[in-house]
Amino acid sequence: MTHRLLCFGLGYSARYLAERLQRHDFTIVGTCRTPDGIAALRDAAVEPLLFDGQSPLPAQSLTGITHVLSSVPPDRDGDPAWRLHRDWLDAHARDLAWVGYLSTTGVYGDTKGGWVDETAPLSPSNDRSHWRVLAEQQWLGLWQRHGAPAHVFRLPGIYGPGRSAIDQVRAGTARRIDKPGQVFSRIHVADIAATLEASIDRPRGGAIYNVADDEPAPNAAVIACAFELLGRPVPPAIPYDEIAPSMSPMARSFYADSRRVQNTLIKQELGVRLAYPTYREGLRAILSSASC
Repeated sequence: MTHRLLCFGLGYSARYLAERLQRHDFTIVGTCRTPDGIAALRDAAVEPLLFDGQSPLPAQSLTGITHVLSSVPPDRDGDPAWRLHRDWLDAHARDLAWVGYLSTTGVYGDTKGGWVDETAPLSPSNDRSHWRVLAEQQWLGLWQRHGAPAHVFRLPGIYGPGRSAIDQVRAGTARRIDKPGQVFSRIHVADIAATLEASIDRPRGGAIYNVADDEPAPNAAVIACAFELLGRPVPPAIPYDEIAPSMSPMARSFYADSRRVQNTLIKQELGVRLAYPTYREGLRAILSSASC
């Protein structure tokens, strides 16, 4: 049986999932915001659709969809992909084999470095994280109203080939920023895809999963590791208070929270074995693949 996965926003993480599923009788339908993105999707053997977040997709383009994933950034009204396709989703909820929404661990807010699991209270500290909470509720509503197998995946800092500390060091943009007590979790993009595929194989409607590696760490440690792997001198750390005035509001908001994300549930329930359990293995693999 051929499955059809519709990816609203076929970005960095969704592309890795698409590549995995294409090996297993999945047809991938992906959206892009502009006509320029259509050729790239076709080159990746993805059926392209234009979706600008303002108008819904034509109903005929949704024929035969069996799985849905959204990684579209939310706005103050939640996920525009859900909002513009709510009628279709409600009408076809019982026909869908799996639904996933990529959220953020930012919904937990600042825990002063404390651990959080999926049962932790939500205390978002900025507008974007508040919007994520709303979007989570929207997608989980498909399970609550219709029993659809809808899932939420909360992601911390995402890295991988082309988007890592190795790439930052090579580009000359890496900075070792030291904010005492600040620590955060991260996840390699390949482990996100593996977790999503495991959920597709074992759907549980209403499930929420933290998708993080085993070792939360401060920025300065990760950047230092990248310098060492590249055989370059590790630069001194820059105090956060010294550099904060020159940082973008987005970057400062990233450093506003400190938390450690527990990943036990994806291991116990989905049987996930992380290919990159810490940033060390992930950075080594990126360096190795880039050197080939």
